[in-house]
Amino acid sequence: MAPTAAYGSWPSPVDAALAAAHDGRPEYVGFVGDEVWWTAPRPAEGGRRALVRRRPDGTEESVLPAPWNVRSRVIEYGGQPWAGTVRPDGSTVVVFCHHADQRLYAYEPDAADGAAPRPLTPVSTTGDGLRWVDPVLRPERGEVWCVLEEFTGPGPTDVRRVIAAVPLDGSAAEDRSRVRELSDGRHRFVTGPRISPDGRQAAWIAWDHPRMPWDGTEVQLAEITPDGTFGPARTVAGGPEESVPQIAWTADGRLLHLSDRTGWWNLYSTRAGTEDGRHGEPVALCPRPEEFGGPLWKIGLAWFQPLDDGLIAVLHGKGAHTLGILDPGTGDLVDAAGPWTEWAATLAVHGSRVVGVAAGPRSGYEVVELDTRTGRTRVIGSPHHDPVDPAYYPEPRIRVFAGPDGREIHAHLYPPHHPDRTGPADELPPYVVWAHGGPTGHAPLVLDLEIAYFTSRGIGVAEVNYGGSTGYGREYRERLREQWGVVDVEDCAAVARALAAEGTADPRRIAVRGGSAGGWTTAASLVHAEHGEVYACGTIIYPILDPAAWADGETHDFESRYPHSLIGPLAEVPDRYRERSPLEHVERISVPFLLLQGLDDVICPPAQAERFLARIAGRGVPHAYLAFEGESHGFRRADTMIRALEAELALYVRTFGVERSDVPALELRT
Repeated sequence: MAPTAAYGSWPSPVDAALAAAHDGRPEYVGFVGDEVWWTAPRPAEGGRRALVRRRPDGTEESVLPAPWNVRSRVIEYGGQPWAGTVRPDGSTVVVFCHHADQRLYAYEPDAADGAAPRPLTPVSTTGDGLRWVDPVLRPERGEVWCVLEEFTGPGPTDVRRVIAAVPLDGSAAEDRSRVRELSDGRHRFVTGPRISPDGRQAAWIAWDHPRMPWDGTEVQLAEITPDGTFGPARTVAGGPEESVPQIAWTADGRLLHLSDRTGWWNLYSTRAGTEDGRHGEPVALCPRPEEFGGPLWKIGLAWFQPLDDGLIAVLHGKGAHTLGILDPGTGDLVDAAGPWTEWAATLAVHGSRVVGVAAGPRSGYEVVELDTRTGRTRVIGSPHHDPVDPAYYPEPRIRVFAGPDGREIHAHLYPPHHPDRTGPADELPPYVVWAHGGPTGHAPLVLDLEIAYFTSRGIGVAEVNYGGSTGYGREYRERLREQWGVVDVEDCAAVARALAAEGTADPRRIAVRGGSAGGWTTAASLVHAEHGEVYACGTIIYPILDPAAWADGETHDFESRYPHSLIGPLAEVPDRYRERSPLEHVERISVPFLLLQGLDDVICPPAQAERFLARIAGRGVPHAYLAFEGESHGFRRADTMIRALEAELALYVRTFGVERSDVPALELRT
């Protein structure tokens, strides 16, 4: 029988350094010839993202050494940062965006002279300069076509975006005039172009303020003239209340797109570009009450890819995405075998090979390949290795709770779990309610060593996919429309109360935590009169705390009008902003909290955290503030993640009355 020990006091090999070392996941898979390439996190190397290739013999290698950081900042969240090809002479060339200066570079990794990457684009001193994302190589024209984000003034919203053509010969590296603009600039946001198989048409996705891409987007289609310019663009799919997050061409010239026109992101086909200029009505290829797509937080995400034989690799599901192969002619959908329960929004195909990034409750994200001829799946990159005995991993449970008015609330429950400890019979465990970011996002059911860090010590975790989360259809997603700070707060509190009522959690030892939009939900939970008493403490991570300022120029362009749908137009409902604002109601906070902030964060700037702290000072509420230089929105450096995670545990140990001596001290001010 396992020894008994108080919850929260259990010893664990899952330390903060281990959790930090395994943070992040592979992204942006693609083929360069027969090789699979992707980007991978490097927390120990300053948080950079490395470009990785898988050699024919199965070995992995970084294409570029530190400090090269393959990551775009377009719309701040970035997107597809690289593209590569094999030339007719067998040489490889890759074009990528370097995070430090946001320039595009060309690199020949196998060149005999070992030359360093050479810049393709210039530097601008206006605002945040020039940024690039979602490149498409056009070697026959000697160009790369991609999205250009150009700042026109000092403000975060002084910006324009167009599809542009950049010469591969480097002639634009010092001369902005050598960059050709292809789209007309009439839309605030655009994705990179997708070129028809015959090279005669380009399609892309566009939208404008105040819509977010999960509210409504439009598919634009233009003829490509012989001189490589775009003709007039016309809308062929989507609309103000229809979200299209991805498009792609089939080998026979059909334009595929995802759309939530029925309330679910499903896959459609359109015969575009007919001789009379009209386009056909979209045809649903596999209509189901499931999500075949997701929110377009990054430019160039991919939930499906057409294969040359007419089949389509798709990610689909409700609450999670799995990989399947769709026959568009019959609507038959066959899922890939394997232990993975969540596939990230990145797919690439080559011949009969489909490559993606997947994870499960017992494994982290890894690069997985499916051979559609044999049905065989295998891990080919960034393989999961158990850094500790898997007996220390949490054992999740999928739960659906009842919220106000009986509405469903989806959640993942991770009870305390340890192979050699159990809690006392007369003690209930403490729990932390996790509110995910976005808020238009969701918490996937995958192995997360940050969760294991707590559960293996005897502290449970409940991840709440509150109303507004993705994965459950548009109706569920739109529960948060003008209700941000209400529905999310209510749903998290409802889960906390249910866990206490059913005897799963100690009602006196429940905390709430979240980052970004989850930080907002955490702070709002602590100031909300009827829900604040549910929690013993909270961890607020790079949050939104002052929504009125956030909607009035204190954040970046992409999300600058997000509160328009989440709360309402600021000019029309200013009182609503004040009522929902955690900053305006700090006097309601009565429990300890920890505030974590990156000092380089332009999405949720530190100025909001500093104003919040200034108002809480002297009110007798124990709190701690840790600010990290060099960190932006989402911590990426190992030392930052270690300090943040240990501080969070220290808060819970102190608040929950747990005795343990291996936690660094956390000074709480009042």
